Amino acid sequence: MITNVNTLLFDLDGTLIDTNELIIASFLHTLDYYYPNKYSREDVTPFIGPPLMESFRKIDSNPKRMNEMIARYRQHNLQNHDKLVREYEGVYDTIHTLQSKGYKLAVVTSKINDVVLKGLKFGRLDQFFETIIALDHVKNAKPDPEPIYMALDRLNSSPNESIMVGDNFHDIVAGKNAGTKTAGVTWTMQGIDFLKSFQPDYMLNNMRDLLQILKVE
Repeated sequence: MITNVNTLLFDLDGTLIDTNELIIASFLHTLDYYYPNKYSREDVTPFIGPPLMESFRKIDSNPKRMNEMIARYRQHNLQNHDKLVREYEGVYDTIHTLQSKGYKLAVVTSKINDVVLKGLKFGRLDQFFETIIALDHVKNAKPDPEPIYMALDRLNSSPNESIMVGDNFHDIVAGKNAGTKTAGVTWTMQGIDFLKSFQPDYMLNNMRDLLQILKVE
């Protein structure tokens, strides 16, 4: 248990809100258009987490084609957002409690800002975060520490009083690169053992575990 932390940084997708089915559906919709019947659910699961450009570059490195695929993905993603996104049990109550206790909260994500706002509103979480660092705010996405440094600067916080919480290795490595403590979540689509291999300081079985770690009553 720790008592010197006053700042919590959260990934969005797969951490605060369950967008996994939306992301998988959007990838399959896009890839099936360009490469019919070639990609399966298992093929696109590893694409959950990284920026879209990074994922689509593995499919086709042609810039024009990548941009077309990203545009098609985002169109499908927005059209189906509220139909496929789900809340995680325990997230709303935990974030509400942390904010009410005076913790500084930020979202640090590889998603663009407009869609971040849509997701936070869906999860009723938009009222709790002091700042959002999205993909279109930085030059270098996670696991580069730039987004975390930007969030900490806006919150007037230091790495040694902060925890980065996420569902993928990008979040854990970014936190370590920035010097924060790190927490992985066991509801990750990437698998618990995979996430543990990056040695996060904590593994959360439910977001409420943060309250116990922080000694919040």
